Amino acid sequence: MPQIYSIKDMARSGQSVAEIARAFAVDEKTVRKYLEQEDFSPYMPEECVRSSKLDAHKALIDQWLEEDKEHWFKQRHTAKRIHDRLKAESPGYDCSYNIVQRYVKDRLRAQRALRASQELVWHPGESQCDFGEADFVERGVIARKKYLDLSFPNSNDSFCQVFGGEASECVCQGLKDIFTYIGGVPPLIVFDNATGVGRRVGDIIHEAKLFQRMRAHYGFSVRFCNPDSGHEKGNVENKVGYTRRNLFVPMPEYDDVEEYNRQLLTLHEVKAAEQHYKKLQPIGQLFNADRAALMPLPRFPFDAVRYEYLKADGYGKVRVDAKHYYSTRPENAGQEVLVAIRAHTIDIIDRSSKQVLVQHARSYEAQRSDTCDHRTSLATLVRNVGAWQNSGIRELVPLQIKKVMDEQPRDELRATLQTMQRLTTTYDFETAVKALEEGLRINRTAFCDMAALAARINGYGLAMEPDRGQDLHIYDELLQSVGSV
Repeated sequence: MPQIYSIKDMARSGQSVAEIARAFAVDEKTVRKYLEQEDFSPYMPEECVRSSKLDAHKALIDQWLEEDKEHWFKQRHTAKRIHDRLKAESPGYDCSYNIVQRYVKDRLRAQRALRASQELVWHPGESQCDFGEADFVERGVIARKKYLDLSFPNSNDSFCQVFGGEASECVCQGLKDIFTYIGGVPPLIVFDNATGVGRRVGDIIHEAKLFQRMRAHYGFSVRFCNPDSGHEKGNVENKVGYTRRNLFVPMPEYDDVEEYNRQLLTLHEVKAAEQHYKKLQPIGQLFNADRAALMPLPRFPFDAVRYEYLKADGYGKVRVDAKHYYSTRPENAGQEVLVAIRAHTIDIIDRSSKQVLVQHARSYEAQRSDTCDHRTSLATLVRNVGAWQNSGIRELVPLQIKKVMDEQPRDELRATLQTMQRLTTTYDFETAVKALEEGLRINRTAFCDMAALAARINGYGLAMEPDRGQDLHIYDELLQSVGSV
């Protein structure tokens, strides 16, 4: 362009075309072209389409790439695989791998352009929910756990809770705890096609029964994404990765997952102090708009539990989730038992009193598990004291008690077990064992002594001196003076 300016300036000053051409060492035709050109506006570029040795095979490549859309994304053609197939199956194919690679790359880029993301508008209070997974150290053992993430796209704030799996009980318990913490209920929650919540089959949504009850209790609306369409809830998809990288590195350690979940809810304050990547305002400030749009909590908290009557096997154990066995009582063998299935626990319920007989930590392992609470077998052991040496109860008592009970005659052993059973029923197994241990130490083994010790342990402990009560010596003095008169 500077040369063109100079050519036009020289022409305006009266110099001839020949003189201008000699001055710039260009052809006179070039000078005339620029002098005659009136429109110097930019023009739209046009791609030059050249023939390629691959042209004869492009239709077949396009066919393979189109068929791949119906297959799992991890099992589709790569450029290398297409090149190898063409060499093996197409006569006359003599193209290099680089030509195939460039063409396949261009075709896949065009397919991705057809799936380009649309920026959605999310109103205050609307949320998205999904599960992620990470490793945790639970009671000293590394275990891969699931965590539920509830995010609010309007503010980019989120909250999470850790569980063993993705069952309905986990979803409902996690949402309930988050609702309680933030003080309200989102009007809309977007889920993926998750089994714990519901499943889309065509245009029909089949929701889990427990989740249906929770929706009725809290009154929020739901929307399910299409299968394999995580981009429809991209905010929580990103939040799942953010949570894993920022909250679970290094690997968290805990003994009680429920206590750890309560701590997790407060960690959103770290994220709330950050600035929104687009709105350039503190996330916590934006979340105030989300909180203002929440629906109020109901008067009664939701109990995220599923009750089932399950038939116990010959050992009095019930099977939950197809491969996990939990003990009830041996006398329940072959009978139906009422079981309360929760996110973290499996509770065995007494059918008459509706009280919890025994509580087990719920297992989500892929392999079979067998959880046994031997304390529930005390009543059966009292009737069959001959099984003492191989009983699970024997493994639970301290060595001192074990030695004494091993040497007891059958009748004395039965009496000791009866004492243990009665104290366990009144208090708990641990209190009964402590009372027996203290009774043996002070050589007071009668049931009345054991009952007094158990009451003291359960009340204020053995280390605390008993209350001496009121000082009555004044009455003694009074009685003595009356007697002397």
